[in-house]
Amino acid sequence: MSEINIAHVARLDDLTLREPHRLEDHLAAVACMSACFARRFGSQDWARLAGQWHDLGKYRPAFQRYIRHVTGFEAENSHIESAGRVDHSTAGAVHAVNELGDAAGRLLAYLIAGHHAGLPDWNGDNSSLFQRLIAARDAGFLEEALNQKPPEAILRGSRPASRPKGETADFHLWIRMLFSCLVDADFLDTEAYMSSGKSDVRATYSGIDDLLSRFTVNATSLAEKASPTLVNQIRSDVLRQCIERAGEKSASGLYSLTVPTGGGKTLSSLAFALHHAAKHGKRRVIYAIPYLSIIEQTADTFRKIFGEDVVEHHSNLDPDKETARSRLATENWDAPLIVTTNVQLFESLFAARTSRCRKLHNLVDSVVILDEAQLLPPEFLEPCLAAIRTLSEHYGVTFVLCTATQPAFQPREINGQAFFGLPDVSELMRGGPYVQSPDDLYSVLDRITVHWPDSVLPTSWDQLSERVLQHEQALVIVNRKLHASELTKRIPGAIYLSTNLCGSHRAERLDEIRNRLTANRERVKAGLPVHPLHVVSTQLIEAGVDVDFPVVYRALAGLDSIAQAAGRCNREGQLLHGGVKSKGEVFIFIPPEPAPSGLLLKGEQATRALLAIDPCPELSPALFERYFRLWFASINSMDTEGILALLQPGNGLEISFRTAAEKFRIIPDEGVPIIVLLGESKKWISMLKSKGTDRWLMRKLQRYSVNVHKDCLRRLVDRHDVNEVLPGIYVQANDLLYDDVFGFIGCADGVVLSAEKLCL
Repeated sequence: MSEINIAHVARLDDLTLREPHRLEDHLAAVACMSACFARRFGSQDWARLAGQWHDLGKYRPAFQRYIRHVTGFEAENSHIESAGRVDHSTAGAVHAVNELGDAAGRLLAYLIAGHHAGLPDWNGDNSSLFQRLIAARDAGFLEEALNQKPPEAILRGSRPASRPKGETADFHLWIRMLFSCLVDADFLDTEAYMSSGKSDVRATYSGIDDLLSRFTVNATSLAEKASPTLVNQIRSDVLRQCIERAGEKSASGLYSLTVPTGGGKTLSSLAFALHHAAKHGKRRVIYAIPYLSIIEQTADTFRKIFGEDVVEHHSNLDPDKETARSRLATENWDAPLIVTTNVQLFESLFAARTSRCRKLHNLVDSVVILDEAQLLPPEFLEPCLAAIRTLSEHYGVTFVLCTATQPAFQPREINGQAFFGLPDVSELMRGGPYVQSPDDLYSVLDRITVHWPDSVLPTSWDQLSERVLQHEQALVIVNRKLHASELTKRIPGAIYLSTNLCGSHRAERLDEIRNRLTANRERVKAGLPVHPLHVVSTQLIEAGVDVDFPVVYRALAGLDSIAQAAGRCNREGQLLHGGVKSKGEVFIFIPPEPAPSGLLLKGEQATRALLAIDPCPELSPALFERYFRLWFASINSMDTEGILALLQPGNGLEISFRTAAEKFRIIPDEGVPIIVLLGESKKWISMLKSKGTDRWLMRKLQRYSVNVHKDCLRRLVDRHDVNEVLPGIYVQANDLLYDDVFGFIGCADGVVLSAEKLCL
């Protein structure tokens, strides 16, 4: 063993070592695999050199002594750098600069120096690339490695001839793509040596053609079973048009699918994606959703068609739905159908960590559906749209902006500043027996009557509860948790929904609501009186949650929220009154308090501005266009954290990868999860205390957690109402803190409730 250079060492058992993973073999394999990944976007020459040189520092005698010393450590951890370990990545970065010069060399240096610790900033503390290169040169890391006479085939390579993708402003994403190719290749080759069984499990998914075949069979079956209602005929027309448009235009592009809620967007957008992928040789479909509250609903719909070929990647995944194969696929998205969140997708596009960046090269040649596209984060809208433009123009990615309320993303000037937006977006709905345009859809699918406020005066909770109780079934949506609880107390038997309920509790409530709605529809058909059903919810029920009420009340808010709320009313167009079909009713009311300050309040103010011009508008694409133009004009910045400036390379390719990644947080890290005492959580908490933080166990417990503000958590811990059972893991200790109706009641606007207020 002492005569060879070792990359990794694993044990077969407590007494037996495997044949070591030779360093030369590892470097050659990673170079080949990384180049193969990057060939899809024409940058294989850069990726090959990064693979050849990424572990050059492992030739250092210090590392070879180290790897032999730790042979008895856990095999899967033996290649990961950590505090106190030998730096084996910076020598290769120095070699890249020496071989290729400052410009090209620094590009590769970012990749090589960061392939374990993550992409660094150029300037900053000792972890910056500039400081690491200086320190490594001063310490002679490269010379130590070269003195061991690595093969010339490893040390030398042709200068890359391909040009970076895109303009200068796009360099950061090109570097991330190369970084993704390198780190995925490094992980996969290491895994093949350390745990070859995992490699066998990975490559077992069906291809796009097979998924399309199964989708077609399912769609045909659904069409045969569907009743010949107008809504179903329109859904069929929407589906047909999406399939027809899939073969048009170029292999990549930007599309919009503007369909009112209940018009079949989910399956129609997937139909477009699968047909488009099959026609143009795309490798996968990625369905990105803004809310955890609806992602499992969508994934379950897809799973009924595709079974285990659906990979969910989000933080709230039930481990009972996760397999060894799907867990591996979430690491690098090497599967044909991914259902994920906007947070996972866009934070990865601006990430620095290897685990987040690893999947990026698998975005190349894909179809990305952005469900509820209007919910892209406005404070990061410019970076998000810039990434969409770059991926579409240079990486073969087709995007579908799928929503009932299409945002105004056309390039223009906003408040005197250029808004580059998304140019040349093609609408999929443009010609059919029922649907000639999105405007036609809104006219034909007119299943509701919207009652706008007839006064600027607010409605009290007592007044509102009296109105709601006049209806046998009604959904009320408000802007604040406190408002939801105030109203729920005034409506006997009302069901309360908010994020104060843990995920498991919310899922139970939604199942109960759907079951009771279904039972009441059957009673109406049978001529029987319905059982009263009143639900009071925050905005979490709006976007895509499949419920169908005859009456919806919505507190004044942004027009997009109002339209989403309206989508929970008479969704199927089958509402009956006295045996005759009728429209659902949506009542907009002025709540006692305005929406919380910030984006919600700006949305409400933009709606007020529209109502000042037309007090009784019809919901339509033209109205949404006017609304979003007003709303965007009210936003101070669509790049609040200056992400694009941090990623703009200087003359010496100075890029702040790590700082940008830290600042690009769609969900601010202000809340802390508390595991509540509910149902099976007590069993999982006991297991947590005895066995520690296994991945599957934390997945289980996540469904029994609620987020609270850090200030509230501190007070709860000080009062011993919450215990820190393991470092950073908090568990409810006071039984009174979780209520059967209102969920977690330990905090109210960040303040701990008194004992008297806990007894609701």
